[in-house]
Amino acid sequence: MKLYRLLTGDDTSAFCHKVSEALAKGWELHGDPAYAFDAENGVMRCAQAVTKEVEGEYSPDMKLGAQ
Repeated sequence: MKLYRLLTGDDTSAFCHKVSEALAKGWELHGDPAYAFDAENGVMRCAQAVTKEVEGEYSPDMKLGAQ
């Protein structure tokens, strides 16, 4: 089955590390990253979708970050 996650965060090196960690755990980039300005907080926000093929069946109780 294919799992999907949307990683989000402020546009900082911490967000890049979050995506890099997911890639190191076998997740693959899915589509282009997205950027949006959060006017209320005055910061840029990032989002990157990632997917991963795993064995088994999907359950809404799965902890996707642990995969």
